[in-house]
Amino acid sequence: MGDEVLNDSSSADPATVFAALADIVYRGTSPSEVYSAICVAATLLIPGCDHASLMLVQRGHPVTVAASDQVARTVDDIERATGQGPCLDAIVSEAAQIEPDFLTPSQWPALAQGVVTRTPVRGAMGFRLMLDGAKVGAINLFSDTPGRFDATTADHAIVLTAFAAVTVSAILNGEEADTLRRGLESNREIGKAIGLLMAMHKVTDGQAFDMLRKTSQDLNVKIAALAQSVVESHTRSLDA
Repeated sequence: MGDEVLNDSSSADPATVFAALADIVYRGTSPSEVYSAICVAATLLIPGCDHASLMLVQRGHPVTVAASDQVARTVDDIERATGQGPCLDAIVSEAAQIEPDFLTPSQWPALAQGVVTRTPVRGAMGFRLMLDGAKVGAINLFSDTPGRFDATTADHAIVLTAFAAVTVSAILNGEEADTLRRGLESNREIGKAIGLLMAMHKVTDGQAFDMLRKTSQDLNVKIAALAQSVVESHTRSLDA
């Protein structure tokens, strides 16, 4: 089921796309297929995203391990050739890197010139992937429409970035498919719990995660289990 959904551009329902991704993971397919599926999913889930790629740092150099198409690979090539761009900066920066319009003055002028000359891409975003505190890569999103990427679009991308981070972590650690699936389920619970804490305490996502992490340490329980308990408690209060 998974491959058919991810190859159908009309299937943009998030639940359907994530189910297809989980199906690919569950079948224990190769890392390259899983990485490619994430890139294709980005074009289905992120508003305005026409192309996507996944970079991982290998022996100190960013390597494109998967892409939705050749356009995404070309933009990655231009970034590496010029040594600048949102995708490269995303690897070393915690903040999302956003270029809404390469046709306007850009903080990455050499990249902008190459992208506008050689590709239809007009906007780009980069999001860092972390593994055990190490910066291992970035997921890179590209739009052919100027001004399509903004902070709101980035919020959508963060969800897929979380999925990608858990997936890459599991693959690089050599974990089995069932372990990866549990990680993805835990990640969804953590995301929901962070959202609830942000709403209840009027804090940022980083502060909410720190609250979860500190409580997890204090109670000596795994953060995923704690996150699930937060969500369940909230659900019970709604039913009361």
